[in-house]
Amino acid sequence: MEATKIPEQEAPQQARKRRIPGLKLSKKQKKWAKRGIILAAAAAAVFWFTHRAPAGGAGPAGQYAPDTVQRRDLRVKVSGTGTVTPIESYYLKPLVTGEVLEAPFEVGDRVEKGQLLYRLDARDAEMSIQQAELSVRQAQKSYDDMVANLTVRAGGAGVVQQVLVQRGDLVSPGTPIAEIADTSTLTLTVPFHSADARQLHAGQNAQVTLAGTLETLNGTVESVSTADLVGAGGALVRQVKVRVSNPGALTAANAATVQVGDIACAGSANFEEALRQTVVAQASGEVTGVSVTAGSAVSAGSALVSLGGSSAESSLEDMSIALENARLSLQRAQDVLENYTITAPISGTVIEKNIKAGDNVNNIESGALAVIYDLSYLKLEMNISELDLSKLQEGQTVDITADAIPGEVFQGVVDRVSINGTTTNGFTTYPATILLEDYGDLNPGMNVSADIIVEQMENALSIPAAAVQRGDTVLVPLEGCLSPDGTSVIDPTRVEERTVTLGGGDGEYVEITSGLNEGDTVLVPAQVQGGMDAPGGGSVTVS
Repeated sequence: MEATKIPEQEAPQQARKRRIPGLKLSKKQKKWAKRGIILAAAAAAVFWFTHRAPAGGAGPAGQYAPDTVQRRDLRVKVSGTGTVTPIESYYLKPLVTGEVLEAPFEVGDRVEKGQLLYRLDARDAEMSIQQAELSVRQAQKSYDDMVANLTVRAGGAGVVQQVLVQRGDLVSPGTPIAEIADTSTLTLTVPFHSADARQLHAGQNAQVTLAGTLETLNGTVESVSTADLVGAGGALVRQVKVRVSNPGALTAANAATVQVGDIACAGSANFEEALRQTVVAQASGEVTGVSVTAGSAVSAGSALVSLGGSSAESSLEDMSIALENARLSLQRAQDVLENYTITAPISGTVIEKNIKAGDNVNNIESGALAVIYDLSYLKLEMNISELDLSKLQEGQTVDITADAIPGEVFQGVVDRVSINGTTTNGFTTYPATILLEDYGDLNPGMNVSADIIVEQMENALSIPAAAVQRGDTVLVPLEGCLSPDGTSVIDPTRVEERTVTLGGGDGEYVEITSGLNEGDTVLVPAQVQGGMDAPGGGSVTVS
């Protein structure tokens, strides 16, 4: 749009022609009329410059200053403050009580994860483990015995003489279940005179003569006693055991004598069965199955009767629970033993060592044994406004400064932005984690300021943000607006209001994508311009 122009003054000759007809003034009146014209002109000038603003809102010349449209590198930042800390730190605290036997490290040492730092006296813990192991063994044995006892088995090979229970009977420990006897082989222990017995040995053939029938059977010497006994009539004898195969009719009621070669025994004796056993229950329960009948041949370990029912199942469950409890106690004791050896939980540098070898520690009263920092990076936690959250993303560059180290700028990077916000008085902030790998003389605990670079525009055509008016317009000086040297506004009416298209900005300067060209001049409010630029339109550097 065109600027409003002041009408050009008429030529003196034309002015002289404009006279008011019939008006004649005296000399004195003419003098006061001239003075009135001068005062009116002055008042008009004051009114013009104080009230007559251009369409764009420009005020008097002193309220605006020129600035040149030029290219700058713009950086949009999100700023904040915080305290730098190690990327990871660990305070070693004891979990057990005891004397420190070893502490093979010092302050300033670099330690690796898993490296031994402290070893405490663990004798009490080792004894607890031994006791727990015994408890596990006892509980396991009780459980195994219970399982085994729910099946009643034969103690040896033989023939079932009779079954004493039937399915559905309730039994308790000691209840007779069955009788088993082995009569296929019989033994006979008879006395021999001591002098004769010395000539005998196991394996010799023997002739057994049955009392009453005088029937003879072949036998074998099984053993010869080496101890002398006093026999009938005061003679010294030794016991000789002979084994005989039962032809089928012999029982323990039969008696016999023995002759080995030419040596005869000194007395008779009754036969003994190889096995005669009454099998009894070892556990309580209900008979749920009978596997044999009278006359059944069984071997050692053969199942005779099965026990079960709710009582047996309940007992078995109790023992199973007791076994599991014993195992847990053992595991707990083993875990406690591990606490007597303290290793580095992280790789890093030892910052403090508060306990040495020979000291006693208490898991309740003792503080940190040592402090370890992982200084491979420093970390900064910075709160971000909800208004800026969408601008942040991982990997963005961060400029970090510290008052303790003036003049240095450290480079960091956004590692993570959490969406777990904190709301205070209706305003929400979100924590952003920033990592510094090259942190120079920065130390953990230092307070720093951080600028997160969320956008960078290189060589962007830009003007001061204050030059932009409502409606995205700027004031462009026309010919005659500026002083000859172009450093000040002498006629604020000689301006043009121009619409521009804006790009990004950093708060101080804004990018122009259309409407202006490099080298053009715009007007900036002088109070703002004076704060940004030096007089004469020079601009500060935007990094």
